[in-house]
Amino acid sequence: MTTLVNGRETENLPVADRGLQYGDGLFETIALKNGKPLLWERHLQRLGEGCQRLGLASPDGQLLRKELDQIAGTEPRAVAKIILTRGLSSRGYQPVEASSATRIVQRLVWPVSPENAAREGVAVRWCTTRLARQPRLAGLKHLNRLEQVLARAEWQDDYAEGLMLDSDGLVIEGTKTNLFAVLADGTLVTPDLSQSGVAGVMRAQILDSVTALGLVCKIEPVSMGMLESAQELFLTNSLIGLWPIRQLEARHYVVGPVSQKIQAALQTSGCLA
Repeated sequence: MTTLVNGRETENLPVADRGLQYGDGLFETIALKNGKPLLWERHLQRLGEGCQRLGLASPDGQLLRKELDQIAGTEPRAVAKIILTRGLSSRGYQPVEASSATRIVQRLVWPVSPENAAREGVAVRWCTTRLARQPRLAGLKHLNRLEQVLARAEWQDDYAEGLMLDSDGLVIEGTKTNLFAVLADGTLVTPDLSQSGVAGVMRAQILDSVTALGLVCKIEPVSMGMLESAQELFLTNSLIGLWPIRQLEARHYVVGPVSQKIQAALQTSGCLA
């Protein structure tokens, strides 16, 4: 792991940093392919939008890219992580307007994934931990990830991912992924994230590309029953690209033509590491 904090190579962070004290900040997880960040503009756009919503200073995109290039290395596949916090402050929740943001840029090793996950699909399960509905934070990749931590602690077996519901019982996402479903009538849907969840950059890439593939994707509330009767399910994020779901607990699915078509388009566009 290589880490820059405000441009200086170190792994130390002041204990008064609001990211540590309150989870007051945002992060991006970026796939590096031969040292080049994939979907960079989408990551930077989401980071900027998150800063605007949280009232953080807008990130300097050129500086972030310079620091990212500095530590990216040349491995065929690696992971970059960018963290922005509100910086240092005295005790108390009230943000200090004059405080300077803390900027952290890291390079990490590529994670181990289930063998042949992209081609053969993965097995997933339901999580019992629910996601809170909070529209002011919905869609953001903010630093408060305790819901996902608790959900991921629910299993130690061979499930590749767990699907999470919100407090109203609607399907939102996986612990680290977004979800798409091809329903029984052939409709492609992905859950509405206006109340909770993270709006992933790979999800955005797919939503912007389905029209060119002759597909239409609806963003709408998704119930557990809709998934139980779906023809295809698949997961997405910036590292895995697209993983079909072959099994959701006792229910089995095929790796179908819609997921394969989208997967091939992502590969052709250079979005996959």
